[in-house]
Amino acid sequence: MSNTIIYSKPNCSHCVAAKRMLDTWKIEYSVRELGTDLSREELLNLFPTARTMPQIVLHGEHIGGYAELQLALS
Repeated sequence: MSNTIIYSKPNCSHCVAAKRMLDTWKIEYSVRELGTDLSREELLNLFPTARTMPQIVLHGEHIGGYAELQLALS
């Protein structure tokens, strides 16, 4: 099991872009989708300050969203 997780939602362009970026970097990840794998309340319990999607845990550390992923991998 990967310790990189993308918390995603349907029809989210930044979520798709984050997955593509991780694929490009050959970083294995799992996806947890809002409404399927967890509720909004569960997401906010995990990440109380989250205001955007996706929320990304990179190598076991919550880094934030897509912009933070770009910074972490640059």
